[in-house]
Amino acid sequence: MPRYLVERVFPEGLAIPVSEEGAAACQGVVAKNGDRGVTWVHSYVSEDKSTTFCVYDGPTPEAIRRAAEGNGLPVERITQVRVLDPYFYR
Repeated sequence: MPRYLVERVFPEGLAIPVSEEGAAACQGVVAKNGDRGVTWVHSYVSEDKSTTFCVYDGPTPEAIRRAAEGNGLPVERITQVRVLDPYFYR
């Protein structure tokens, strides 16, 4: 399955509470993604919480975009990526 880096911009900042409500929101995203054959692997969040860089597995960029739309999430850019391990050259 291809892997993608999804950049999102949240002008007001991303606010996911560290609570049952926040956990439920994340689980809702995971469930809706699964309906589209997309898996959220993990995300990185900028210090000011205005930008996220999310790693996803999915069949196509279009599937990733549809999953984002279904979850009400913005998408700035989707880039297919591969792992570059620093120990590759050993």
